[in-house]
Amino acid sequence: MTQAEGASAPVSAVIAGPLSRPIDETQSDAAHGRAEGDITFSLFLAALSPLLAVLLLLVGLRMPASRAMALAYLVTVAAGYFLWQMAPRTILAASIEGLAIAASVLWIIFGAILLLRLLTEGEAMSRIREGFAAISPEPRVQLIVISWTFGAFLEGVAGFGTPAAITAPLLVALRFTPMAAVSLALIANSSPVAFGAIGTPVAIGLREGLRQPAADGGLDSLIENSAQVAGAIDLATGSLVPFALILIYSRFFSEERSWSSALGYWRFALFAGLAYTIPAFVVSATLGPELPALVGALCAIVLVVPAAQRGFLKPRSGAATSGAPIAAETSRVTLKRAWAPYLLLAALLLVSRADLLPVKQALQDVSFAWDSVLGTQINIALAPLYLPGSMFLIAGLLAVCILPLDSERLRSAGRDTLKITAASAVTLAAAVPMVRVFVYSGINSDGLPSMPMALSVLAADAAGQNWPVIAPFIGALGSFLSGSATFSNMTFALFQFTAANQAGLPPETVLGAQILGASAGNMVSVVNVVAAAAVVGRVGREGEIIRVTLVPMLAYTAAVGLVAAAAIGFAR
Repeated sequence: MTQAEGASAPVSAVIAGPLSRPIDETQSDAAHGRAEGDITFSLFLAALSPLLAVLLLLVGLRMPASRAMALAYLVTVAAGYFLWQMAPRTILAASIEGLAIAASVLWIIFGAILLLRLLTEGEAMSRIREGFAAISPEPRVQLIVISWTFGAFLEGVAGFGTPAAITAPLLVALRFTPMAAVSLALIANSSPVAFGAIGTPVAIGLREGLRQPAADGGLDSLIENSAQVAGAIDLATGSLVPFALILIYSRFFSEERSWSSALGYWRFALFAGLAYTIPAFVVSATLGPELPALVGALCAIVLVVPAAQRGFLKPRSGAATSGAPIAAETSRVTLKRAWAPYLLLAALLLVSRADLLPVKQALQDVSFAWDSVLGTQINIALAPLYLPGSMFLIAGLLAVCILPLDSERLRSAGRDTLKITAASAVTLAAAVPMVRVFVYSGINSDGLPSMPMALSVLAADAAGQNWPVIAPFIGALGSFLSGSATFSNMTFALFQFTAANQAGLPPETVLGAQILGASAGNMVSVVNVVAAAAVVGRVGREGEIIRVTLVPMLAYTAAVGLVAAAAIGFAR
């Protein structure tokens, strides 16, 4: 192939190979074209069927997630076996790996719920509620302080679904409805996910995904430039997330049920957004991708909390306060003691994930591995002590020691924890194996790309020069499936890099759009939704939650794509 031919070839021919099955060369050209088109369309439907099944059953028909994901799993297995030519052994191995991942997610859910129940039974949550009410009695301000600033800090030190698992119960304690709390917590946990826990989505996800272009020695520069572009784009998109939170709360969850009740807080919301995105961008441009989320969150906390206390940029009069006044309660727990388990949790998460300390490696060394599951290319490795669930349990032990918890309260906390965790187990046992079969469909007898890669390749071939608008949706797809922006970047980074080169687009901008799209997909990830819903007692209502978070996710992703396309157009 000449250079000119390579430049004009479709992405499917460059990165994924043909999307149709081989056809006998003796067939006529016309017959060959018809057959190739028919098979390509059937494969496209096969690749799309798991996603359509999830959206139709979970969101459209509002089935409980336990039933919807079980049916979606069967659809995925059928598509993989009959149309994608996956071997039964591969399907079974992928399902086993999915169960192992589901177990790790359940460990996080178990720890988060247990800590929450202990704090509730020990009167700490009521004391924490009083503390937040002292900052501001206005629910919209409380929403930004907790879900945006504190949630960004938790994302910066931990990630892995912990922000929503912690902030949603805090919002419930402030009299937000459970549906409002979990939906808004998931929406807030979006922009900070771009750099995530100590930069993992970029420093590990993007790096691992871009190993092949490293031959020219420019991998470090490519990653740093992509992170800088992502931070720059997020100045225009992520800065608006706090205002989106207020709008959604005001229209769908406040007493007024009106958009207008949010308008008085637009200045405070924009201030809170920029308090995170500006420091995050500066750090990404100067220090790299490891610290933007953490530094941005700390700057936001330092700036936003005092501003909330002083009423900075908030309406002076006529503001709606839709939350009922929180009555003073007599509590045996001081504010410091009430917060101590959460502070210990944050410290444990930070220390256990710092590369400069030996703790991280020591925890990761305690692992269970199963290589070549059932003789396939699939490997399983779990490090239980490194999972956030273990940190939750240690914080729970501190709660038992310092809070007024008698034997009856301990039993009550334990019963509630086991009940909610067991209900989530059924959903995760179907949802995660479905995702893994979908992803491992690339291991097949026909040499086809995996289902998600096939969808991406077809989209890239169709989009051409408009690819920057589509690129973030591919990132969101990866996170929707896996619950991990790191995994999304790892899976699609090389594809995005190739698609950008084929279309003559700057790869840094396309990869920046991928990073932010992956963070947006966190809002609707089935795994994250199931975990967050379980913590606030909304098991079985996952479809309703996604109905709330889907539109903000699409809006954020579309905004990222448009800004990326505009930036490329302006540069030309």
